[in-house]
Formats: sequence, C-alpha cells, structure tokens
Amino acid sequence: MKKSNYFSFQFKDDKLIFLDQTKLPFEQSYIETDDYERIAEAIEKLEIRGAPAIGVTAAYALVLSIKKINKESVEAAFNQAYQRLSITRPTAVNLFSSLREMKKTFIENKDAENLYQILKSKAFELHNDDVDKCERIGKNGLVVFKKKSNVLTHCNTGKIATAGDGTAFNIIKKAFEKGLVSFVYVDETRPLYQGLRLTTFELEQNEIPFSVQTDSMAAVLMKEKKVDLVIVGADRIVLNGDTANKIGTYNLAVLCNYHDIPFYVAAPTTTIDRTILTGEDIVIEYRNKNEVLSYKSSVIAPDSIEVFNPAFDVTPSHLISGIITEDQVYFFPYNFIR
Repeated sequence: MKKSNYFSFQFKDDKLIFLDQTKLPFEQSYIETDDYERIAEAIEKLEIRGAPAIGVTAAYALVLSIKKINKESVEAAFNQAYQRLSITRPTAVNLFSSLREMKKTFIENKDAENLYQILKSKAFELHNDDVDKCERIGKNGLVVFKKKSNVLTHCNTGKIATAGDGTAFNIIKKAFEKGLVSFVYVDETRPLYQGLRLTTFELEQNEIPFSVQTDSMAAVLMKEKKVDLVIVGADRIVLNGDTANKIGTYNLAVLCNYHDIPFYVAAPTTTIDRTILTGEDIVIEYRNKNEVLSYKSSVIAPDSIEVFNPAFDVTPSHLISGIITEDQVYFFPYNFIR
C-alpha cells in the first residue's frame, strides 16, 4: 500500500473535514460539512469512530449547531443538537464528557456576542488536549516492554480513532521506533473488521511488520508462544478498573490470564467514568443484526436468523495487568476515586 498523509479529522474554514473510515483501506475519502446532523449520522454509521475522536468531533458539531442561528434561537438550537448527539452512541464516555464541557461553556457564555468563537475555542482546546494525551500515553506505555516483543492488538486505536497519534497503537508505534516491537498480530475484529481494515492500514503507513488473524485464532498464537503482550484501547473505564472495549476484548483478557501473558489497556483519563463503580453498570450498545449477516452489499446469511450483536464487552479489572494513561500506568487493584 502506498504511504500517504492521512488524518482523522480537522476543523478548517468553519467546517469539519473527516475521514470516512467505512471506506478504508481501499479509499481515503474525506467528507466536509458544517451540519451537526451530518456529524451525528457519521458517528452512528461509524464513519467517525474511536472514543476520543467521537468526543472531539461531537464538540465541533455543537459549535456548528449555532453557526447560522440568530441570537433569539441559539439556546434552543444548541440544546437540540446536544440531545441529538447524546443518543448517537451510548458506551464511549468521551462523547458525554465532551458534550458536558461544551454545555458548561455555552451556559457560562450564552449571552456573549462572540459565543460562536468562544465555543470554537473550547472545541479546539478539547482537540489539542487529546493530541497531548495521545503523545503522553505513547511515551508512558514504553515501560511495559521488558524485551523486544511480539504484540497482539484488537480493533483500531490509532490516529484515525483519536485527535492525536492514537492510544494503544501509539504505544506500539513508539515501541517499534525504539526497537522494542518485533511484530504485531492484528485481530480482524468482527463483525466490522476494524482491525483488518483500519489497523492494518495504519501499520502499513508506519511500516510496522504485522499479520492478521481471525479473532478465534488468538488462542493458538498464545499457545504457540508467539505473543509476548496484548495492548488494547478502551471506550469506558469505571472506578474499579472494569473496562468496556470493542467486543472480543474480554476473550483476549481471559486467554492472556490462562497463558500468563500481560494484558494492558491504554486510554486517556477522559475515558475514566468516575460516576460508575463497576462494569455491571456500563450501558452496552447493541447494533443492527445486518452488521453480522452481511458486509456492505454482500449478504452472508439469511435475514431470518436471529443475531446477538453487542458492540462492546466488559473486561473485569482483575484480568488487566495495567491501565496506561497520559498521567501514569495504573496497576491492580485500581482506584480512580481521586
């Protein structure tokens, strides 16, 4: 694959420009819009995905919701957009933390003449903060490498999933650059193949050697001692360390526990939900069964089949060797009440 300069999203000339992730790896297609509803749809359709990316783009969507609104209608327009964005995806906490930050800024400045500019500055602040967090996560994660290693990862946690260079992917990238990673094994990540389509795209762009396996093949790799550690991302981490991430993550944690392989989670502190004590209270998103029964225009099985299709699962904290954030690497037992 030819190397290219790619980015997840940017806010330019008062429009959001974002990479349509559903068309990767075969087509790098960017969509430009100043319509918050189009951004909400993009989040639902997974054109925009990755917890940090969802959070920041939702902030820009709120900015755009008042772009063309007169002062008398601005509060109603903002609240309507806020409600619409809040129902796009229920599991990733970054969405809700960003929406709350933007709403707080709106309430404090709703009578200001330059409200649009104030909200835009706040969204830029959230954007730059995630860039910084990604960089620090990448550096902090280097401590988990005890030797030159083969790493297994799940789903996609790279530049296209964040505002910066990624979370778990950025750790792998920095470790590879320092000679700490030999090879990367990539779960295909059913049913939408984020590993096969997206992570492989980013690994090729960064010239990191890898191979792909179906999700059900990870156990064999571990049994054959081809995996030294596993690093994944997170969509919501709660106070006791229980972690929601892409479906299939829990499988990996159980396998790592059985094979005595370190299992790490990498995420910014904005992914920590300090309102929930345990993973039992995390709301899990269930998606349309067609994502399992077909892919794009190809039907795999008849529509009459019933399907169990949670987008995420929850890994209990005792199965997690460490949680890598921009502040530090936390170890079990986790205690985020501070």
